[in-house]
Amino acid sequence: MSSPPPTTAAFAPQVARAVATWREADVIAALTAAIDRTPEDAALWQLLAAAQRAAQDHAAALAAARRAATLAPDDALITHTLARITLEAGNPAVALFDHALALAPLDAGVMLGRAAALVAAGQADVATTFLADVLRQHPGWYDGHATLARLRWQAGDRRDYADSYATALATRPRDGLLWRDHAATVARAGQTEAARRIVAQARAAVGVSRTLDLLEAGTFSEDGALAAADRLYRPHLPIADVEALAGYVRHLLRAHRADAARAALEGRLTHETHDLWPLAALAWRLTGDPRSDWLERGEAFVRVFDLTAQLGPIDDLAATLRTLHRTIAAPLDQSLRGGTQTDGPLFARQDPAIVRLRDAVRAAVARYVADLPAPDPAHPLLAPRRDALRFAGSWSVRLTDRGHHVDHVHPAGWISSACYIALPDAQPGEPPQAGWLSLGDAPTLLGDTLPPWQTIAPQPGRLVLFPSFMWHRTHPFAAGERLTVAFDIARPPL
Repeated sequence: MSSPPPTTAAFAPQVARAVATWREADVIAALTAAIDRTPEDAALWQLLAAAQRAAQDHAAALAAARRAATLAPDDALITHTLARITLEAGNPAVALFDHALALAPLDAGVMLGRAAALVAAGQADVATTFLADVLRQHPGWYDGHATLARLRWQAGDRRDYADSYATALATRPRDGLLWRDHAATVARAGQTEAARRIVAQARAAVGVSRTLDLLEAGTFSEDGALAAADRLYRPHLPIADVEALAGYVRHLLRAHRADAARAALEGRLTHETHDLWPLAALAWRLTGDPRSDWLERGEAFVRVFDLTAQLGPIDDLAATLRTLHRTIAAPLDQSLRGGTQTDGPLFARQDPAIVRLRDAVRAAVARYVADLPAPDPAHPLLAPRRDALRFAGSWSVRLTDRGHHVDHVHPAGWISSACYIALPDAQPGEPPQAGWLSLGDAPTLLGDTLPPWQTIAPQPGRLVLFPSFMWHRTHPFAAGERLTVAFDIARPPL
């Protein structure tokens, strides 16, 4: 006798396990079979949409979510699922989020999604007003404060962007997490003196705090006050947690103490310490450690692909991307200077030009992965399995006059990229490498102590792939527009 089919409730943990291990194909097949037997079960359609979204089959996920919403139009989870997938696909979603919010008025995910949908619809001012109103009623909503500050910063507000924190702290003066987030947000914006003033106010309100000491130490180090940073770090050594250790190692590298940075990292590098591998790359290279060659292999892990033939009319792609740049300033804590960045997963959008680009870069990444050296279980690039590729994020950057990226890495990714769509004309008197990509050097952190592994000239249709732990930046250009697409390939489960 055959066993009875799984119930809807039984499928939920199966989907969760499949998503966590990137094994969605079997559960999608099982859900499809169950839907064939009970096609009016809205919950099954919702689970199917969730599994397909995780597998990055965006068109199928949108169709399944729409079917679920047709069957259960007043189900809060189903409505939110449809709203989220609709927004990611690039379709108008404000009305869907309004409906979801009516069904779940205090759902933080729905409120953040509604704000994102408003920004995508060109209504950033409405989004900030909405979040500010919610925060006045719920001042302990940490993610809401962070999102509001980010949106205000991207709208060009450099003075009052973090005011919601101060307003909330007037009624929650003992909230240490709120003080921490306020100071950290201002520090990430590069306003280090203001961050230190907030730290002083926080100490007066909540007392001595290791977190505040380490945060303040980082601001002093950023400003070149290395002795003051040392004084704050010293009582907390050795540092156990990875995020704080990364900040301390950055300080040591900034202070030209590469041997100490290397020592601080010994025994701490694992498959989970993604913030530390880029710092090890610098420390090992500066100290002549042979592990540098093992980790980075010079420029051997850098590959260049020409996607021109696969992209169709590149001017059409550029025109599509320009419509997605809704803000007027760079994100608060990103590497770009003098430009804007799109919000949300670019490659989830269903515009034909973007679908062509996504398919082209996915094929190039597959070639890159197929050509990697043999697996090495200790290596951050070579250890993960190679049987599936997922995007951890995808976005477009539009830089204008003197625009550039400062040196940075992508700890959330496995493989990172730069894909050039439109470039400015060369200007008289420009340096010969204006606008070029530089890989392997970190002058903001180290000065001119390390040369790049490689510099690459941008060309429309050119894609560059490299490990996400590799430092990279772009040189400023004099005038015009530089339009690119970037993405991270997610680190597969081991």
